Amino acid sequence: MKKRILIVLLFVVVKVGAQTSAFSAIDSLSDNGRYHLALKKLKAIKDQSFLSNYKTAVIYESIDNYKETANYLEKALDFKEDKKASLKLAKAYQKLSKSNQSIAIYEKLLAKDSLNLILEYQLGKLYLQYRKSKKAISLFKDLIEKDSTNAHYSYQLGLAYAYTKDRDRMINSFIKTYKKDSLHVKSISKLALSFFKLREKDSTYLFINKGLAVAPNHININKVKVNQFYREKKYKEIVPILLKLDSIKPMDLFTNTMLGKVYYNLEDFDNAKVRFENAAEIDATNFKTFTYLGHIGMKKENFSKAMFNYLRAATIGKEKRDEEYYGLASAYYKMKRPKMALRFYEKAFEENRKNHNAKFQVAKITDDLYKDKKMAYKQYKSYNELFKNLDKVESEYVQKRISEIKKDYFMRGEKLEE
Repeated sequence: MKKRILIVLLFVVVKVGAQTSAFSAIDSLSDNGRYHLALKKLKAIKDQSFLSNYKTAVIYESIDNYKETANYLEKALDFKEDKKASLKLAKAYQKLSKSNQSIAIYEKLLAKDSLNLILEYQLGKLYLQYRKSKKAISLFKDLIEKDSTNAHYSYQLGLAYAYTKDRDRMINSFIKTYKKDSLHVKSISKLALSFFKLREKDSTYLFINKGLAVAPNHININKVKVNQFYREKKYKEIVPILLKLDSIKPMDLFTNTMLGKVYYNLEDFDNAKVRFENAAEIDATNFKTFTYLGHIGMKKENFSKAMFNYLRAATIGKEKRDEEYYGLASAYYKMKRPKMALRFYEKAFEENRKNHNAKFQVAKITDDLYKDKKMAYKQYKSYNELFKNLDKVESEYVQKRISEIKKDYFMRGEKLEE
């Protein structure tokens, strides 16, 4: 009997030793990037185990094959529970967009280890990633109770409140983050942006300056500064900031669009054109880029180019396009095509019935085009009813023409429809 036990034990020792030797060889292959051969040897092992499946999963993970990573981690966990393998499986599920499975693993692990703040923090961020904001808020509040000094918890709570559109609690959380860590640039950036949106100028500048003192090249804080300066029409001061951003991140949509707008307002139309053309190359769906190119064409008296860009903007745009139709009409007018101009001034007014300039041009061109002034009279009267005294120059002209047309028809003994 003793001999039999000894033989069995000897067999087990030899088998384990052989497997250990095999795994060492496989690890060596994997370490040297010979993944295909390592996988071949792992799959050739007859008695599959937790370790053989786990090592197979790790190799697949290293070559970004997350489907097989998850497959072999699932097989490994069938042999035994393992925290490290479970976390890897959760991450693989994330890569495969299987958010519910990933969250379920974190929740299960946290239920068994409720004092593990790292696990709780990771689960909170996962909730945020998949817009489970209420659950995230609950977790981050709990984390803050457990460790009130950790700035990251307050920051993540602020993000969770942002997703629920709870502006005041969001700002308060970011302020608490800043108080805990005055170098927490992400919270400073969020505060600068929040106060910019609230049009609280002093607070905006406070956090812009604090942020740039810590991180002078921080892109988002510099963007807030650009937008604040633009709101204040400090166009010359904006240029060096944008050029710095351009050197940090070339061919960026925001930088090129804002440089285009700034140069346009500074009447540097050549540089504005270059920047808007860059913006159009980056994103051809932003119709306002082509609107500006149309404006530049008008300023440079290249009316056919202006017409082309306005037409492109009007075609791409889905929002109100009265500015584009108005520009297109103006280009046609400059090209001595008044009927086409009238058509697009009418479209501009149809698009936005508050556009008094478009309505005025409809009346004026109708007046210029047709000898019979009844249509013009009707348009002038309509303008007067809608926009009387809104624009002094236009209103005076309209009143003058109404009086002249009425007098002319009275002298001829003809009636006008009032």
